[in-house]
Amino acid sequence: MIREISNQENAMKKALIIAALIFTSIAGLTQTPAMAATPNKSETLPVEGIVPPLTGAADWLNSPPLSVEQLRGKVVIVNFWTYSCINCLRTLPYLKTWSKKYSDQGLVIIGVHTPEFPFERSLANVKRATRDLGVDYPVAIDNKYAVWRAFGNQYWPAFYVVDATGHIRYHQFGEGNYDKSERVVRQLLAESGHTSLPTPAGVPQAAGTQVASDEKDVLSTETYLGYKQANGFASPEKVAPDALRNYTTPARLSLNTWSLQGPWTVSADQAQAGAASGKISYRFHARDLHLVLAPAADGKPVRFRVTIDGAAPGASHGTDVAADGSGMIDSVRLYQLIRQAGKVDDHTFTIEFLDAGAKAYAFTFG
Repeated sequence: MIREISNQENAMKKALIIAALIFTSIAGLTQTPAMAATPNKSETLPVEGIVPPLTGAADWLNSPPLSVEQLRGKVVIVNFWTYSCINCLRTLPYLKTWSKKYSDQGLVIIGVHTPEFPFERSLANVKRATRDLGVDYPVAIDNKYAVWRAFGNQYWPAFYVVDATGHIRYHQFGEGNYDKSERVVRQLLAESGHTSLPTPAGVPQAAGTQVASDEKDVLSTETYLGYKQANGFASPEKVAPDALRNYTTPARLSLNTWSLQGPWTVSADQAQAGAASGKISYRFHARDLHLVLAPAADGKPVRFRVTIDGAAPGASHGTDVAADGSGMIDSVRLYQLIRQAGKVDDHTFTIEFLDAGAKAYAFTFG
């Protein structure tokens, strides 16, 4: 799966990506089986361009600033991501594994953190997220989209694999094709003189939000709650932009529609509960349901309760929810609220906020 930057944010078309990128298919962006044991198989890897400078990064985590010149002689994966993007999170087990497995052979992974939501511009939030997610390779903070524009990138996540001479030789937009990506890395490491490589990593272990999506059962898609990109809103009341309004939930929601209950303020990129007991309901079909949430403006945690079809989730609770449906928003991030146990079917999800001030940004599924 893949997330593309919105038209409103996309002020510049691709500058770097030449014909080799244009004709690339982004179909099949689902997780692939483990790599076959054919490490010596060569890929045809045309030169797609010269790696642009990284000087636009405002800050760096886990490393001093890195330049293209410093990275000559290394094979580099430049990974565009943002920490509340579920598609980005599901690539992390591979990136972390490759970093550990091949760093001694000359692989450097750079995570270019380019924010989607305003809260992802906070260095403190990104520091917390990288720590909690176990990301220990260098992360470039790209709050002004300078590196993003230099690459002509339009997607979260996106990989650009750079050879030891500073040329982009391969790219991957979205999740998937991990076996080929690892083969490319191994081939470029061999080209740079590292011929004694460890065995391929294959499919790494993953947990929580980093587990691969169950694509065969995902019939629901990313849904924003802010009015700028919202779709599927089913409350009978019309959204009042940037104003507090009472909303109600219809007696029945159709698949992939959602509603608000109680007083809410809907802004361009979020909906904020105006009082305790505010609710959001969504009729979905997927194994996993996630919601990007933030606590109240003063940072005070917000308690919540989750139900599926009016009952506690039990064995179908997500990693951020107890079996009785209880949970707490203690930081601004993506929360896994449901992981269905057993057969996946249509269900109505409801989250009730037991304290005022909670903010909700976007649903994602897996």
